[in-house]
Amino acid sequence: MPSAPSLLARGPWDAAQVDHSWRDEPFEPGPEAEAEADAAIEALRDRGSPSHDGLSARLKSFEVRGDHLHLELQPARWALRLGGDARDSMTVLCVVRAADGRWLAGRRADWVASWAGRWALGAGGSVEVGEDPVATLSRELEEEWSVEPERLTVEALVRLPSGLVSLVGLARLPEGAEAIPDAEHDAFAWWPPDPGEWPSEAHPPLRRVGQLLVHA
Repeated sequence: MPSAPSLLARGPWDAAQVDHSWRDEPFEPGPEAEAEADAAIEALRDRGSPSHDGLSARLKSFEVRGDHLHLELQPARWALRLGGDARDSMTVLCVVRAADGRWLAGRRADWVASWAGRWALGAGGSVEVGEDPVATLSRELEEEWSVEPERLTVEALVRLPSGLVSLVGLARLPEGAEAIPDAEHDAFAWWPPDPGEWPSEAHPPLRRVGQLLVHA
């Protein structure tokens, strides 16, 4: 497993320049990965976190075709993303900037399944089976912060050290937009436009994302 995120493809792309297809057959991870997923779900139950399982997206392959990005997806067990090797389970990260360039950051509540108690940028989550990953960016933004972007671009496709693959979007909010956090966040803040001026709670992975997008 890599020790740092790896950049698979770099945009930016407009929403219309990112397309996708779905394979019918679900991904078969093997008994060892299934057992690890079972244990991870049980651990969520033990700490009172939502532990529903099911199917979500996995990145089967991708291709940059001129000025377009194509994603090939397949159904996979959601809980695979909780193990030591997420097997290319697909997620999205919708980073948010205000009209004046500030970045929206939220601290994840202690009860959530992922990043509990840690600060994160914008909104994120898994891609549902049959869903357009670009639509997932907007859906997660509305569900977590009750805002709609003035402009949404897709900036990068990144593989994380855990084996998760993340489609990174950048949402720019209109002047005067007010972000309202959902129950998955217990605090939020607007960080300065320059990632070098972010507070100490901005751990290194967040700073790398900011640096990647600062000129976007």
